[in-house]
Amino acid sequence: MSYLVLARKFRPQTFDQVVGQKPIVKTLQNSLKRDRVAHALLFSGVRGVGKTTLARIMAKALNCKQGPTPTPCDTCQSCREISAGSALDLLEIDGASNRGIQEVRELKDKLKFMPTSSRYKIVIIDEVHMLTNEAFNALLKTLEEPPAHVYFMFATTELHKIPVTILSRCQRFELQRVSSADLSNHFSAVAKSEGIDLEPAALSLIVREAEGSVRDGLSLLDQVLSYGESPISDQDVVEVLGLVKRDVIIAITKALLAGDRPTAIEMLSEAFDFGMDIKRFVTDLLECFRSLLLIKIGGCEHLLNVSETETALFKTLAGEYSAESIHAKLNQLMQTADDIRYSLQPRLTLETAFISIIASGDVVAVDTLLAKLDSALQTLPAGQLDQAQPIEPETAPEPGKSKPEPAGEPKKNRLVETVMGPQPPLPGEPPNIDDQPAMTDAKTPPAAPSHQPAFRLEPATPPAEQAEEPELESEKTKRDVRKDWPEFISFLKKEKGWMAQCLQQTSLVKEVDRDLILEFDDPNDCFMLRKKENRRTLTEFVLDFFQKELSVRIISPDNANGNASENSNTPQKRRQQLAHHQVVRMTEEIFNGKVGDIRISESNK
Repeated sequence: MSYLVLARKFRPQTFDQVVGQKPIVKTLQNSLKRDRVAHALLFSGVRGVGKTTLARIMAKALNCKQGPTPTPCDTCQSCREISAGSALDLLEIDGASNRGIQEVRELKDKLKFMPTSSRYKIVIIDEVHMLTNEAFNALLKTLEEPPAHVYFMFATTELHKIPVTILSRCQRFELQRVSSADLSNHFSAVAKSEGIDLEPAALSLIVREAEGSVRDGLSLLDQVLSYGESPISDQDVVEVLGLVKRDVIIAITKALLAGDRPTAIEMLSEAFDFGMDIKRFVTDLLECFRSLLLIKIGGCEHLLNVSETETALFKTLAGEYSAESIHAKLNQLMQTADDIRYSLQPRLTLETAFISIIASGDVVAVDTLLAKLDSALQTLPAGQLDQAQPIEPETAPEPGKSKPEPAGEPKKNRLVETVMGPQPPLPGEPPNIDDQPAMTDAKTPPAAPSHQPAFRLEPATPPAEQAEEPELESEKTKRDVRKDWPEFISFLKKEKGWMAQCLQQTSLVKEVDRDLILEFDDPNDCFMLRKKENRRTLTEFVLDFFQKELSVRIISPDNANGNASENSNTPQKRRQQLAHHQVVRMTEEIFNGKVGDIRISESNK
């Protein structure tokens, strides 16, 4: 007899042998115990998690000589025939090769007859999502009301491809990926039964490569057992599966965190010389950074898929860096993984990504920076912070102009003067009289600083005129609504383009007492401005620009209460309203176009 691979040799034959899936196993056993088995069962999940296995065990439980029972004996004729695949009353169909309507018709004809030797006739369709829509439709009636001696069991890896009409007629069981702990225990037991010792590091690699699939893990274990001698080391697994050595992955991780460019590039070159798959290499590197981040977060060690030795190593490494730094570099690596998929030079892309990751440096949390700032402020001499003058709120300057400085007062940084002391004037800047030391003798003025210019700046205007300058400046800041309205529209375009577009449709703008009156000929031009929040925003812009407290009033023909003329809904009126609509106006301005023709459908006339 030919060699039987481990995936077939150790396929579970009873519910107790199923790896993982405890909730589903318990549900199936209780349904058998209480005689509540649905006539159609659907098992879904990723590859190798036990979908077809559970279907076959259910077939055994239903047709067992002692059944229906939650614990099939696995020794009676029916159980042995199902295990050997020779049961006449078990129809196991491959949905990928029997996917047409003709195959479904033949299946329905077979189901009319009673089982030959078993209690029930059971149909198992693997990869049922491969059936055509016509085949699914032909199966609907039989699936909804099958004969009393028929049970359907479906298995699929792509649940979303199955029609809803089929899903509603089945009892669904969604199988999860098998946990790392269950896989590790199962693979260790299989290796012992085969007389092979597995080192913990080698077992951890196989479990990680299995990705939650029992069949994939057993296939990898079968390949490793054929290669190495007992005990199997992690080096044997790396060589057989074509993986990059874990030492290289961890060394590159350390180099990226420590900012060691030569080591990172050299280790990457060594990995390339080994002939590794670059996508798989990036995946392993991402897994390392994920492990570091989970350890740094704390309380997530159970989510790691690494050995105890690597866990201890990652804990030591994670303690040297902040969670923000690890997270930032992990994000850059994830972006690199996407770039490699479409790159013509994947190696160059990865090398430049390494340089960028190292150049990004360590990331410091904002809380840490604020704590350092607080500690630095506490070290200042007592009383200096109390002497700091509060910074007065500044009014918004006019568009395109800087805020005028008060006459005779140079620019200062009060906080700098408080902490560092009075600062000397810049070259070419007249000295501040308040900062000069008091004269001890009226005839002997203090010596000028070495950086002060030799000439003296005279005021351009007499002192009397200088005293009136602030009042003149305040007069300049006031604007007239009638004269400066176009400039206000230009200012508003930079802040709220759509609002400026609406205001361009005004027929009259005037200021009466404390009111800014805006008149519109068409109410459609101002319906957005009538909203409370938009009027508040417009009032704020008016205050900032005109430096006046004006209340905005909008006046337009009112047709909301049914007072419009009889011709308000005529096609001509509708065309006019649409032509002057603010969205149409804005579209014309953006695309520099013009409305050519407006057509109104019969339903809108």
